[in-house]
Amino acid sequence: MMTDRRQGLLAAGAAGVTVVLWASAFVAIRHVGHEFSAGALSLGRLLVGSLLLGAFVFSRPRRWPARGDWKLLLICGLLWFGVYNVALNEAEQRLDAGTAAMLVNIGPLLIALLAGLLLAEGFPRQLVIGSIAAFGGVVLIGTSSSEGKAETWGVILCVAAAVAYAIGVVAQKPLLGRLPALEVTWLACTIGAISCLPFAPALVRETADARPSTIWWVVFLGAFPTALAFTTWAYALARTSAGKMGATTYLVPPLTIFLAWLLLDEAPAPLAFAGGALCLLGVAISRHKPKTKPRQVASPSPDETVPAPD
Repeated sequence: MMTDRRQGLLAAGAAGVTVVLWASAFVAIRHVGHEFSAGALSLGRLLVGSLLLGAFVFSRPRRWPARGDWKLLLICGLLWFGVYNVALNEAEQRLDAGTAAMLVNIGPLLIALLAGLLLAEGFPRQLVIGSIAAFGGVVLIGTSSSEGKAETWGVILCVAAAVAYAIGVVAQKPLLGRLPALEVTWLACTIGAISCLPFAPALVRETADARPSTIWWVVFLGAFPTALAFTTWAYALARTSAGKMGATTYLVPPLTIFLAWLLLDEAPAPLAFAGGALCLLGVAISRHKPKTKPRQVASPSPDETVPAPD
């Protein structure tokens, strides 16, 4: 009993580390985006993450994936680490950090939709209602940005990043039952880095022109929100359901908005706030499970006799 409780506390702590570091990533991407393009930043971040994770993986005995695991690893690496990073980085060239965080966090809703389509879990009423509410929130955000201008392309990119994130989680979950979290994260990160190699010339050119402090921010993104946070996420995901882990990311947008206000002096526009709240409300509705009342068994009347057990 104590062991289960200890594992639960460790999983909750790992999820908390992930939330804080992922929130900081939205702010760092927004800051670094002034000197690094989306593709170059993705490659730089993933290279740092892959190197750091690889150092830990090769310092201990390894359990290599089976042939059947590579399909899921490719899906996770290409979409969650490759497409997600490029799309999010490009989106934050157009949207403030808080708005991007609110949009990307429709991911848990998309996970529920994918589970209904691919895992035959169906489409409960609360999922349909939540989907409609979240879609309305996306539309509201699409009409406003921190400058008060329409940023439709940025919204589309954030939604694309959320889709990649959702598919990546669904692909990652089965792997964590067979492989250590550290190895799954390293392999997926390495696959993502390889997919971003076409941006290598831009990374070399932009690194040469960037300020040293900006380069250190890229290293930070690779070391902490990537190497550490994705590993703590995988550790926690292996010990709970994908739906519950997705729900923990509800905390990312408000924390991102606070950090962006504190460090970048920016905040979403009022209409984007309303849209983001509607998105998160839709996600919460979709994940809500109504409590079932326990069945009450009528007690026998005094006149009735209860048969004795044989």
